[in-house]
Amino acid sequence: MSTNPLPECGVARFLTLLEGPWATLIVRELLHGPHRFTELRSALPRISPHTLTSRLRQFETYGLVTRTAYAEIPPRVEYRLTPLGESLGPVLESMAEWAASVPDPAAPPPTRRTGLAETPVTSRRIR
Repeated sequence: MSTNPLPECGVARFLTLLEGPWATLIVRELLHGPHRFTELRSALPRISPHTLTSRLRQFETYGLVTRTAYAEIPPRVEYRLTPLGESLGPVLESMAEWAASVPDPAAPPPTRRTGLAETPVTSRRIR
């Protein structure tokens, strides 16, 4: 994480605040409410503990997440989005809606029934 000031460009600022491949997924999980570290690890099984710790600290620095340590045995720590972090909810919803509209290049082409056979739908007309 850099100590440089945030960029003025809104898109560059967003990318700085949510840098890294796991950032938006961590926020997605925290949008459902406070989570303990182990709960976040379970929800994101391929994330390393180092990366999760790093992103959570970064989010704390930028005011997106609060960390609450409870004086219990065993110790309990919860991470919760701040109002600023919660304001990312509509942004992530828009991203998910947009991604759902993008065709999967690995999916088979749509087909149309003609008689007993299915034929691929093409954009060319045969005359």
